[in-house]
Amino acid sequence: MRFSTGGRRGRRARPLYTLVIFILLASLDNTAGALYPALAKPMAADLGVSETWLGGITALLILVAALTAVGWGYLGDRSNRRPLMFWGTLLWAGALLMAGRADTAIGLAGWTVVLGIGLGSIASVGFSIVSDLVSPRRRGLAMSFWGLSQGAGGFVGLVAGGLLGAENWRIPFLWTAAAGILVGTVYLLTTPEILRGGSEPEIARALEAGAVYDYRIEFSDLPNLLTTRTNVWLIMQGLTAQIAYGSLIWVPLLYQGKVLAEGYDLPTAVAVGSVFGGVFQLGAVTSILAGHLGDRLQMRRPDARALVAMVGILGAIPFFVAFFNLPLTGLDIPADGGTAAIAWAALGAIFTNPYAAGAFALSFLALMFTSADSPNWFALISEVNLPEHRGTLYGFGNLSNGVSRALGTWLTVLAAALLQSRLGALTGYAVGLTVFQLFFIPTGLCYWRAAKSCPRDIKSVRAALARRARESLTPPPEPGPPADSPPA
Repeated sequence: MRFSTGGRRGRRARPLYTLVIFILLASLDNTAGALYPALAKPMAADLGVSETWLGGITALLILVAALTAVGWGYLGDRSNRRPLMFWGTLLWAGALLMAGRADTAIGLAGWTVVLGIGLGSIASVGFSIVSDLVSPRRRGLAMSFWGLSQGAGGFVGLVAGGLLGAENWRIPFLWTAAAGILVGTVYLLTTPEILRGGSEPEIARALEAGAVYDYRIEFSDLPNLLTTRTNVWLIMQGLTAQIAYGSLIWVPLLYQGKVLAEGYDLPTAVAVGSVFGGVFQLGAVTSILAGHLGDRLQMRRPDARALVAMVGILGAIPFFVAFFNLPLTGLDIPADGGTAAIAWAALGAIFTNPYAAGAFALSFLALMFTSADSPNWFALISEVNLPEHRGTLYGFGNLSNGVSRALGTWLTVLAAALLQSRLGALTGYAVGLTVFQLFFIPTGLCYWRAAKSCPRDIKSVRAALARRARESLTPPPEPGPPADSPPA
């Protein structure tokens, strides 16, 4: 595999427009995933299953998406990524549409598996493309928007799911599926194939001279890819971090329970809890600052991204613990005033109710710290791996994340169910969520170890790209006479 000067070249993209399209795609796939926890109570009641069973289906969705992301990432590193993204989007949107029409729990489970397969493409293939859109100097900032789009999608899923689906849980499924098909079609028709390695400064001169970066991943590359020291720590951190993150998906359910304890009916509790669950994610917008901070500090020292992520993860723990255990009383919600009035009153409570205001402040601070994690993790994967390896490595990292997130999602429900018999429903959920935040501690240790190894691994990648660029710009030697030709 080498640089070449012939063959099909991807057109240079309009980076900002293309990034916006990818942000929309990433947000929509997270909207789809967030519908399940937001609507767990009405879905369980309609299909005749328990909330624990719905928790298992939510965990299954996360697990399938993580497993398939590895295969999607490998395919993307070997071939044109644009059609893979389109068909993956079409697959998850179609499956979500059918899941919203399911009449049985088994039917819902089957379409959820297909949904997870499609979502896996957005994760790994999309990450590979975004890493080729932005140079290393701004990669943390760009990745913060990529990660923020996923949080924004979760926010929309929680709020829109709770409001539109309080009376009929199927409506948000159908609307989200339609939006996915629309944006996927816009992506196919209006964005070009992105040049692999197009944002790397070491090969910029070669690309401008007409060379094409033809390197593709080979199966034989995988052992070295999975034994690179920084890759090991970046994958391992997900094994513990995502158990804690996976538990957070049930925060809306915790707050729905707090609203029910105030004497409100289920539709009102679902709507208010979903609004709170969405608003309490607003602290994630600070990931933009965290990504920018990582970029600035990384220019001074090559271990900066890992250290920023470590401080963020460990600093979030006390704020999460306080957030889960803060009581919520004195709500004034017009239960008979319609969905809009309920949503408006829930938003107003954040400014007028001291408990709701305190919960918002604590959640904002907790997410402000954890927002340092994802953009710097994304950027580190890009910087310690060659362009043709990034989608696959992200797939393995996403697999680690997804397995642990599914485990955290499932175990939180089980732990809460066990604790409810002794502590009551609300305290059971609060204590369960609190315990799972302890998994952030070994995550911080993994980032500390990654900080030790990443300077060497980044230097190795940069040297390899520079060597390939030099070889592509060096003219081949002129052929001489055959070795056995007679002298003149």
